[in-house]
Formats: sequence, structure tokens, C-alpha cells
Amino acid sequence: MLQIDTWKRVLIWALVVAGLVLAAPNLFYNRVETHNDAVKAIETSGATPEREAQAAGWPNWLPSDLVNLGLDLRGGAHLLAEVKVADVYAARMEALWPDVRDILRDARDEVGTVRLQPSEPGTLRVRISNPEGMARALELVRGLAQPVVSLTGAGATDLQVAGEGSDIVVSFSEAEKQATDERTLRQSLEIIRRRIDEVGTREPTIQRQGADRILIQVPGIGSAAELKDIIGTTAQLTFQPVISRSTNANESPGVGNEILPSQNEDGVYYILEQAPVVTGEELVDAQPSYDQNGRPAVNFRFNPSGARKFGDYTAENIGSPFAIVLDDEVISAPVIQSHIPGGSGIITGNFSVEESTNLAVLLRAGALPAGMEFLEERTIGPELGQDSIEAGKLATGVAFAAVLVFMFLSYGLFGLFANVALILNIALIMGILSLIGATLTLPGIAGIVLTVGMAVDANVLIFERIREELKSARGPARAIELGYERALSAIVDANITTFITAVILYVMGSGPVRGFAITLGLGIVTSVFTAIWVTRLLLVMWFERRRPRTLEI
Repeated sequence: MLQIDTWKRVLIWALVVAGLVLAAPNLFYNRVETHNDAVKAIETSGATPEREAQAAGWPNWLPSDLVNLGLDLRGGAHLLAEVKVADVYAARMEALWPDVRDILRDARDEVGTVRLQPSEPGTLRVRISNPEGMARALELVRGLAQPVVSLTGAGATDLQVAGEGSDIVVSFSEAEKQATDERTLRQSLEIIRRRIDEVGTREPTIQRQGADRILIQVPGIGSAAELKDIIGTTAQLTFQPVISRSTNANESPGVGNEILPSQNEDGVYYILEQAPVVTGEELVDAQPSYDQNGRPAVNFRFNPSGARKFGDYTAENIGSPFAIVLDDEVISAPVIQSHIPGGSGIITGNFSVEESTNLAVLLRAGALPAGMEFLEERTIGPELGQDSIEAGKLATGVAFAAVLVFMFLSYGLFGLFANVALILNIALIMGILSLIGATLTLPGIAGIVLTVGMAVDANVLIFERIREELKSARGPARAIELGYERALSAIVDANITTFITAVILYVMGSGPVRGFAITLGLGIVTSVFTAIWVTRLLLVMWFERRRPRTLEI
């Protein structure tokens, strides 16, 4: 018999209502983000899109997440930057010179005097006055090499040391160059993301392209120059004394102190002295390494001023913790084990290789690791974004109306049920996009328009199957039941292949391709749900009420 259990009916309507509630804020929200003056007003007042939606009349006790508009719809800035990774090699070689000089001076009787020579970028050339001591000099300098901290460079060392006449030539190994390039790009991505997030922009696109390039797209930014200014600012990194730990965010820290949250420990707060011991401006470098037990750790080093202050503080506070604070969050709070002279130290903990690398990235996040050359700069005005929105609305509206008219003329009352399901289908797509915080772009709108055309395919298969069953002298109830049962396999097969295509586009593609894949994939899921369950429930409810002896379809 044609029937649906009560619990299934409740579940179907619950999902539909949930989708409508999630999608509704987009109707109440006035997208003032597409106008420069309004954007600046919101940023100045500290308002968020959610509060803006509530102010427009949406109750604050209901979900207020919105579909984010991409760069092509909202306007904003586009940059393609090339990271000059060679700068990192040069800086690290300059920092290596004092260590090479000191270790060779201790063997002056064997190697003679030591002089720094002009060298190619990324290499260090040192001349000794006694060439007969070259073997000893190479042995000593090679002793400065450290294991490469990288999953792909296991077993390799970071330095290559060779002798050329009276010169010692030091360069980085290929494994270390690869690891350094990877760390430099990751660090640059992290710093850029942190700085852009500070201005409150929603859903920026910050991703790596190729070996040494970064694509940056930020909706809502007035110009590419403004975005470059944001990227050029300096994050706040400090090293502060720890007074105590707490789980109460509202605890009074006392005069001259502050309470800051832990970045990696939920619900944990640190009470710190406000005056830092050392600031990030005095940090020269931080690199992942291994401790004396072979466990992943992080080495850091200060400039002479920071080294003096840090050395004095550690000598006087052995056994006490100190906090490493980045952008008002405690990223680590190690205990001082001993006096740390010379401005360098090591942070140990229960780290994996990846975690130690990430911590080193965070420690260096006070400054970009290398210069950046901007290869592309584009500003997309909000007027263009608004035109794109209007064009997308028009295309969706035309497609929507055409499908509604076609279904009603072709199938009458059954077509009306399919039209209701189509409207609910679009609402469900918007609700899911709002829930997951997805970014809607022009290709995404194209995916929705395509979904509108595809959404009724399942209903067409079902209704045509019902027609065939009616021709076989089936009763109305049996014809409807068999129509849904026998069309199910064809519907599932057709949509699974399209869904697999959408998944491949999402995994293999980027940017606009992913935007299209997301809306297409979600549209397939919601259209199958509305075609198989929602239209069937509508038909069952109508049939139970009217009990028709014949069907016209």
C-alpha cells in the first residue's frame, strides 16, 4: 500500500524546516558589504555580518550564519606574490658565520687565521691562512651540520662543506633547501592569513601556487594597495614571565599583569606580567630541530640585545615557566631548565616533527621570512560584484521560471508537487551553504542554475514510470508506489555518476572550479532527497485526503 511511516514523515519535514531556517537569514540580511562606505562603517563599528543580519529583523535566538560572497560577487583585491626564498638562504648563511669563525679560531694553531670572503648568495666562503690544516678545518665545520627536520629528508644533514684551495665553501644540502622552501612558504602563508584575519574579512582565499608563489584573494578590501599594506604589518610576538595558570577567563590578573588564553589548551588561561622580557623584534630565527634525546624540538635565537636580556632573565628564574605569546595567545609556556647565555635556546615538549615545525613557524610569525614580489595586482570593484549578483539572479530566475512552467504544463498537479520540491531544493542548498560557511562565487551560481535544470530529472523519471504503470491497468495507489520503486535505481545511478564528477572536480580543482563543484554536489544530494522523499510525501498526503479513483498525469 501507498504509505509512509509517521516517524519518516516527521524526519522529512524536520529536515525541510531546518533547511528553511538556515537559509532564511540570507533574505533578512542586507548585503551592505557590496558598498565601500558601508563596509568601512561596519569595520569601524566592529559589527559582524551576523549582527547585521539580526539588526535587519532576524531573531537573535535563531541561526544567523550567512552564505559568504566570493571576490567576483562582493568585490575586493587579488594578489599573486612570489616569495623570494633565496633571501632565507642568504640570511641563514650570514647567521652561520659567527659559529664557523668561533669554531675555527679555537683551532688557530692548525688552520691559521680565518677571513670571510665574498661569496655567492646562499653560500659562505671562508679563507684560512694555513692550507695544510684544511682537513681539520673541514672536520670542524662539518661538525656544525644538523639533521634535516623533514619527513622527506630523514637521515640527511643541512650543510654541505667543501674545500677549494685555501677556501672553505659552505652551502645548504638539497634536502635542507627543500625543507627550507617548504617552511618558508608555510610561514608566509601563516603570517599572511593571521594579518588578513585581523581586519575581520570573511573567507579570504590564501593558497600556495607552485613552488614559490602565493595567491591572495580577499573580498571586501577596497584596493590591492590596501591589501599590500595589511600584509606588510608586523604581528605581535613577546616572551613574558608566567605568574600562574587558570581555568577562569574572568579572573583578575592584578595590577601590571594580564590574562591570556592558551592557543592549544582549551579552557586554559595564563596570568602573565604585562612587561615582556623580550619581544619578537629581537628574535632572529627559530628552526625545528631535535633535542639531546632525539625528540623533535625547536631552536630559537635572539639578536645581541635580546640575548643579553634573555640570558639575564633565565639565570635568575631557573625552574620558572615563561610564555611565548603571539597575537595575544600563549602558544607555548616552557619551563626554564638552566641559564641560557648567548641568546639561543631550545623548546622541548611532546612534539611530533610536524608540531615542532608548526611551532617554529608560529615563533617566526612576527615577520615575513623573505621578501615578496607581487606579480599580479587586481582590484575588483563592488559595482562589478553587484552586476555579477544581478546577472546571476536573472539567470537563476529565468531557469527557475522556465522549469516551473514546463513541469506544470507537462504533469499538471504532479508537476505542481515537483515545483514545490524544486523550491525547497534551492532553499536546502542555501541552508547548507550557510551552515558550512561556504563562499558563493559566479561558478557556484552556475552550479545552482545547473542544479535547477537537473533537479526535476528524477521527478520526470518517476512520473513517466507512473504513466506506464497506469497503462498496465494498475490502480492509482499501486501505480504511484511502483513508479517510485522502479525509477529509484535509474535515479540513483544517474546521480551517483554526476556526484563522483563533482567530488573529482573539488579534489583536483581549485578556486572557481571548487566553487562550482560544491554547489553541484550539494544540489545533487538535495535534489535526490526532495525528488524521492518530499514529492512522495506530498503525493501520499494528497492521496490520503482525496482518495482519487483515477489519475491524470
